[in-house]
Amino acid sequence: MSQPENTTTQATALTNHDHQPIHIPGSIQPHGVLLALSTQLEILQVSNNTQAYLGKEPEDLLGKPLSYLLADQQIETVKQCVVKEIGRPNAFKVSINTLHRERYFDAIAHRTEEAVILELEPTDSKSEVSFLGFHALASEAIAKMQRTSNLIEFLHVVAEEVQKIIGFDRVMVYQFDQSEAGSVVSEVKREDLSPYLGLHYPATDIPAQARELYTRCFLRFLPDLTAEPVELVPPENPTTHQHLDLSYSVLRSFDWCCAEYHQNMGVKALLVISLIQEQKLWGLISCHHQTPKYISYEVQKMCEFLGQIVCSELVHKISYSEWDYKVKLKSLQSDFLESISQADNFIDALIKPEIRLLDLVSASGAAVCLNNEITLVGATPNIHEVQALIEWADTQVSDNLFFTDSLPKLYPEALIFKDTASGLLLLRISKVRRYYILWFRPEVIQTVNWAGNPNESIQAQTDGSLTLSPRKSFEQWQETVRLTSLPWETCELESAIALNNAIVGIVLSKADELAKINLELERSNRELASFAYAASHDLKEPLRGIYNFSTVLLEDYAQVLDDEGIECLQTVVSLSVRMETLINALLRLSQLGQAQLREQATDLNELVTQVIEVFRASRQDSGLVNIRIPRPLPTVQCDRVLVNEVFSNLLGNAFKYNDKAEQWVEIGYLSQEEAGGAGSREQGAGSREQEAGSREQGAGSREQGAREKNFPLFPPHPAPLPLLHAQSPIFYIRDNGIGIPQHHLETIFRLFKRLHSQEKYGGGAGAGLAIVKKIVELHNGQIWVESTVGVGSIFYFTLE
Repeated sequence: MSQPENTTTQATALTNHDHQPIHIPGSIQPHGVLLALSTQLEILQVSNNTQAYLGKEPEDLLGKPLSYLLADQQIETVKQCVVKEIGRPNAFKVSINTLHRERYFDAIAHRTEEAVILELEPTDSKSEVSFLGFHALASEAIAKMQRTSNLIEFLHVVAEEVQKIIGFDRVMVYQFDQSEAGSVVSEVKREDLSPYLGLHYPATDIPAQARELYTRCFLRFLPDLTAEPVELVPPENPTTHQHLDLSYSVLRSFDWCCAEYHQNMGVKALLVISLIQEQKLWGLISCHHQTPKYISYEVQKMCEFLGQIVCSELVHKISYSEWDYKVKLKSLQSDFLESISQADNFIDALIKPEIRLLDLVSASGAAVCLNNEITLVGATPNIHEVQALIEWADTQVSDNLFFTDSLPKLYPEALIFKDTASGLLLLRISKVRRYYILWFRPEVIQTVNWAGNPNESIQAQTDGSLTLSPRKSFEQWQETVRLTSLPWETCELESAIALNNAIVGIVLSKADELAKINLELERSNRELASFAYAASHDLKEPLRGIYNFSTVLLEDYAQVLDDEGIECLQTVVSLSVRMETLINALLRLSQLGQAQLREQATDLNELVTQVIEVFRASRQDSGLVNIRIPRPLPTVQCDRVLVNEVFSNLLGNAFKYNDKAEQWVEIGYLSQEEAGGAGSREQGAGSREQEAGSREQGAGSREQGAREKNFPLFPPHPAPLPLLHAQSPIFYIRDNGIGIPQHHLETIFRLFKRLHSQEKYGGGAGAGLAIVKKIVELHNGQIWVESTVGVGSIFYFTLE
């Protein structure tokens, strides 16, 4: 449960109490004596009450060896502390002769960084409680605690058994939440006292220093909160010139704030037992008495022992209470992850059926974000609100897992959709890509009962600073908490983490499978290329024999063959020529598959000029050819020979598949910026500026220029535009040919794919565009086409 927002804010600004060194108060409680010793057991400091307990003034003890007070056997017990861990106590009985009589004490010795501390608490008996006696007192309490399985029942039994042992008026079990505020979850009290069960206390009631000491010292006993503290003599350690560290001291005095706080509750004696879980302070057993009350050190140790039993049992009770829910989540997890690992579509596997993704963390809605694709499930903010939330998370959230039960307090824009997303659990699947899963919970308006108004503990000073002062009233004070959802449970967070780990594992597994497939494909492609080369090369020899022998038969034996035989032989010759064309194409393609590029800086103006010259030389009707180049072409890094083949093939096809009386082709390029907005640059090409920019290679008459007024120098935006390298120019070859039907645009780059019969448009093997595509891909480029039947085609390609 969250504490009030204003209390939380103010608590962070406290300047006085949370910074005071309460572990070095320079004094002790008056119900015992303290001696600070050197490692050689020389008395360096004493509490200023030695006369009352030992019959000796402090000055009589300072500088003396410990043997001045204790017997040799007792001194040996103290020496054992020197080699123990800091704070680990040795407890034993001692007797000391004073002027009037022999007195008995419970002695507790431990060491600090700079001294050995010996504390003496008076007792009526010089004999220690036997193990059997201790067992008789504690065994019944332990047995009752172990018989309960329900957490709340268990904590009630704990309170009852501690109350039986120490006889205090009130015993409470106090549990901390994630914000370090706390609440009373179990209580046993005197009938006439007001109940505290269910009340909440702000984190400021137990400052950070006090909580830290509770994690180190499992028991704190203050028998009389009205008693005056006893100063140490001298105030500082004469060796270190520092105040004595009393962190582990059982007699360490209390500060005024603690005393006033509890006295305002009507408490005069206090016993606190720490409950530790996973090295953190889970809660406290807090025992109150309305009058001063002393209990022996042995009973204190019994309470500490019971506290340790409670801690060990607490693990099982908490686990048992959460077990059913965890089992449900684990089962759901297992089924969910199995379906994801086997699915072809990742998003479908996550969201179908949708309740499965929500149940994984008990959410009411979720959003799956894979880059810019967002899928919403259940009750969620709208798509634009989720997009804005992800933008915020990109800059504000660094961890892979983020959660809050009060999103509007961190992200004010969430006020708009608090009814669906006051709580957020965000899982970042990838830091490289924007892959997120977000779970949402709605606002749940809660009423919190506080032990008094927690804001009264914070007081503003004249200088503007905030100080902590004990509040006067602990009567129930109610607060309505808004803009919060139900908190996310630890097991739900673990479920989200498990999902993330599984997704990463599945992705890695898929990547490994894909890598193996790619290796196998590469090997197969190499073998296929080698086979194609060998097969096409070896087939040419028998094919040549068929052609030669058929020709010989036609030339030398035509007179003995009838017309049908001669026609058959002519067909064999024609087919062998066709076969050789196909084999040559296959051979060329296989050579490209094994080729290594010889890239060099190539001026495409020179290269295209050579292509055009060869083209004209090979055509008898070259006088009718009109080839335009609107502006100089760039210089690029490429394999000059192969790129020559690209332009030759595309230029040849442009004129080959053209039935117009006036044929033309334009060779040019677009930059990436022009490609993005080329449509806005489409203007008539009849203007003088554009006509002057063209490099007409064919007839340049006025009449022809007029005929071409509707032919733009820059083609329209290439659509669809593939994902291209940012610096790559887009080359194009445009014609006014017959065009290509829309349903054939995806197949024309296949090997031996022809759209017309051999008799039309000069025949051919149908391999030219497949070879062009292969060369472009060898340059890490792409090629695509736009075309309109009867109007013409534009072939685009890049060379990266």
